[in-house]
Amino acid sequence: MPTARLRTVGRALAAGLLAGLAAGSFAVLLAGLPRPAAGGPPAFSAEERALIESLGPWPPAEAARDAGNPVSGQPAAVALGRALFVDKGLSRDGTLACISCHVPALAFADGRRRSFGRVELDRNAPTLLNAGRQRWLGWDGAADSLWSQAIRVMLDPREFAHDAAGLHAHARGDARLACGLRAAFGPEATGHDDPERTMVQLAQALGAYVATLQSPPTPFDRFRQALLRGDAAAVARYPTAARRGLQLFIGQARCVLCHGGPMFSHGEFGDIGVPFFVRPGVVDPGRHGGIAALQASRFNLLGPWAVPADPADATKTRHVRAEHRNFGEFKVPSLRHVAAPAPYLHDGSLPTLEAVVDHYDRLNPERLHADGERILRPLGLTAGERADLLAFLRSLGGPVPPPPEAESRLPCPTAARSDPRPR
Repeated sequence: MPTARLRTVGRALAAGLLAGLAAGSFAVLLAGLPRPAAGGPPAFSAEERALIESLGPWPPAEAARDAGNPVSGQPAAVALGRALFVDKGLSRDGTLACISCHVPALAFADGRRRSFGRVELDRNAPTLLNAGRQRWLGWDGAADSLWSQAIRVMLDPREFAHDAAGLHAHARGDARLACGLRAAFGPEATGHDDPERTMVQLAQALGAYVATLQSPPTPFDRFRQALLRGDAAAVARYPTAARRGLQLFIGQARCVLCHGGPMFSHGEFGDIGVPFFVRPGVVDPGRHGGIAALQASRFNLLGPWAVPADPADATKTRHVRAEHRNFGEFKVPSLRHVAAPAPYLHDGSLPTLEAVVDHYDRLNPERLHADGERILRPLGLTAGERADLLAFLRSLGGPVPPPPEAESRLPCPTAARSDPRPR
């Protein structure tokens, strides 16, 4: 097996095993770390410094890539995806675009408890920042690539409610989009009559653009670099409360068990004691339902439209299996930029970051799955420790990328657009 592929497979297997390993030797390591003392800045032990080092670097050296997407990283596709992100013609009645629920000023989320498409949905819109570095998309992981997630939204009757034929007609009827498709996918992109192919290409252009939405380095990242290079003056600029909160995060609060690595997430799913009920008589199956939807989709990485750069891209999809414990599990989100996209959790049931910390502080273990070793436990923080932990979490944010232009930088002449509204 080629060395590059071995590295890719190794990364995928390591990431998939991280949650299980967290309950073992990693948890034992954390159990031995001291509780930070109140008052002045903490002194970090060698073990703590190693954990802090594991939370970076940011950004990673490798660019984010949309799996199975042949145009990921290509400027023409990114430009087309940027234009499509604000294009309401992707919805059947011309009223919704991606930007409707992923607002740049709100960290590419929408600030709603539950997002609103054609109707109110059961979950909220997660941030798109750093989505190109996630293995699974959506709160339930029902998509294994950015482009397949875009197709789910386009076809969902509660969201864009479109179909392949309508999207094909929209793309061919808009001179700029048709030009953009040819620039991204070649001159034959608009010379065929296969609606599904056009729909996939539109989605892949969107995936190429969303993969570029990366959050910038944060105050924590600058502190981490200063700590590793021994720059005491730069370390001192990081607030003392945030340093104590960091020590809690990697130590007695055990947050790093699930929110580890440069993304501050292991990328998998968990039960955190949130009720499954959406409304009376209706439950959200979470990851269990997401796996079923993923396996049933012809647009997953095992399907005919995926063009993986490496066959190992599809390893995660080939081997994932639903288990009873997956019912009611939801994706562990990245904590990068966590202070911006309130409210929190898949159902938006926690309105503030303070409420999130309070949830874990007073966690009811009886609401958690009983199978396997329980990683979560009530934190039992003092008021000062809660304030320190919040100070650290807020240090994980910074400016968001600029919004996409309404008139994207497509290498195409300005032309009249077709009216997407029904006649």
